[in-house]
Amino acid sequence: MAICLKLRTTQVLSSLLFTERWFGMLLNQDHLANKACHYIGGDHAFSTCLGLTDEPVLQMKVKDAPETCEDVFKARGFNNKQISQVLERVPSLHKSRLDNLQSKLQFFQDLGFTPSGLVQMISCRPRLLKCRINHCPDERVRYLQRLFRSKEAFQKAVFRNPFILTYDLEKMIKPTVELYKSMGITGQDLKIMFLSQPTIIPRSSLNDEKLEYIRKMRVSKDSKLYKYVVTIMAISRLETIREKIANLEKFGLLEDEAFQLVGMSPLVLSLSVDKVQRNMTFLVATMKQPARVVLDYPFLLYNNLETRLKPRMTLAAKIDDMGLRPCVNGPKLFTALRMTEKRFLEVYVECHAPEIVNELMRCYAVAIDVKRLAEKAINVRHKVFIF
Repeated sequence: MAICLKLRTTQVLSSLLFTERWFGMLLNQDHLANKACHYIGGDHAFSTCLGLTDEPVLQMKVKDAPETCEDVFKARGFNNKQISQVLERVPSLHKSRLDNLQSKLQFFQDLGFTPSGLVQMISCRPRLLKCRINHCPDERVRYLQRLFRSKEAFQKAVFRNPFILTYDLEKMIKPTVELYKSMGITGQDLKIMFLSQPTIIPRSSLNDEKLEYIRKMRVSKDSKLYKYVVTIMAISRLETIREKIANLEKFGLLEDEAFQLVGMSPLVLSLSVDKVQRNMTFLVATMKQPARVVLDYPFLLYNNLETRLKPRMTLAAKIDDMGLRPCVNGPKLFTALRMTEKRFLEVYVECHAPEIVNELMRCYAVAIDVKRLAEKAINVRHKVFIF
């Protein structure tokens, strides 16, 4: 009997101890549940995570991260039209690393560029977002900002040639600046040259032969043209300079006269050999002018042969045949060739009676519509433009 009472007492005490522990764990569970609800999202989510309901586990709310390149552009303020324009120009951006793309866009926006400005830059230079443009050291940016003297000028220079941010500061940028300073081009003049010639930094070089060419042009350092002369010679290859000077000599100009022409109008060296040949041939063979006329009127080499020189000379001959006044001859000829289209028609065509105006305009329109012979069959070799 005593043994049975002992066993019964042990069972009761064990059950009471188990009950106390169970209720204590439940109270502790409620405390943990209330504490976790504050971070996870409510009693329902916590109950689900504990398996107390049959519903699927809810996802925690995490800050949305960009999943595509379109998301990256949208986060930077680009609209749908701008995004489609960029991706149409650079389809490979779909496969680019999103964090790298974010870094590059952030870099340009920190420099002050808007989405519309970036779209223009990317459209003109599709590989802009493929190079390591965002690895530009702060020292390089600060040096370029001091060089251009204002934030607006610096942005303009970057807009014209964004790859200026990738040039080595010690090996390329600073030596180029010192090169032009040694030639007497400093301050505002240096700023103007760097803005007007986007590729001036990687292409500038001067040697004894180029310096001799500059001396032959006899342009004073005080002249406004001096900086353009030095720059055009520095960024041009020696082979190109020799070829274009020799091309002018073929039409009867002396070497000194050819360099004199370049000194008066440095952009002559930016014209192709073919254009100069065709314009000079027309001046000498058709207009019966001496080759030296370009020393007084350099614009004759720049005018378009098919749309300016030939049509106006054709109309001048028509006016002369009809005995009309004013006529296009003598010194007036070069003035007429320099006029704008509107001014030329006002002076030499619209001053006559309506029937004469119609006849002259038909003649002029036919002359303009005459295309260059076999123009589509011409094999054009595209060379790198020196600017």
